[in-house]
Amino acid sequence: MAKLHIHRTVKNEVPDVPFKEICSDILPNDYELSLVLIGDMLGKKLNKEHKGRNTPTNVLSFPLSDSDGEIFINVRRAERDAVKFGHSVYEHIQYLFIHGCLHLAGYSHGNKMENMEKNMMVKFMRVKNKILKDLRS
Repeated sequence: MAKLHIHRTVKNEVPDVPFKEICSDILPNDYELSLVLIGDMLGKKLNKEHKGRNTPTNVLSFPLSDSDGEIFINVRRAERDAVKFGHSVYEHIQYLFIHGCLHLAGYSHGNKMENMEKNMMVKFMRVKNKILKDLRS
């Protein structure tokens, strides 16, 4: 099972996304991933340094080696974008994490990656819905 380390630089409440399960489903068993939950200030700085864009990023993925990488998710931007796209914050952060993991697994933007994202969203929303149903029983 892939190893996941989560770091926070923001105090925002973050939905209980199944980060570890998603990571293990997409990345190889020996993969070590660092997930950093950030805000707009660091998101803007990283986006400017690595993409040349002067706006806060939503997600950035950095492969460090074949078995090691980092994903930065801007929680504040995700909250704003969720409203804009008509998603819950949970769904949007889950989508951004899936997107970042797929990049680390070698996928590039395109139909194949979009199909993988859709399939993973459906799979992990079912997991969430089952857990909620079990809790209500």
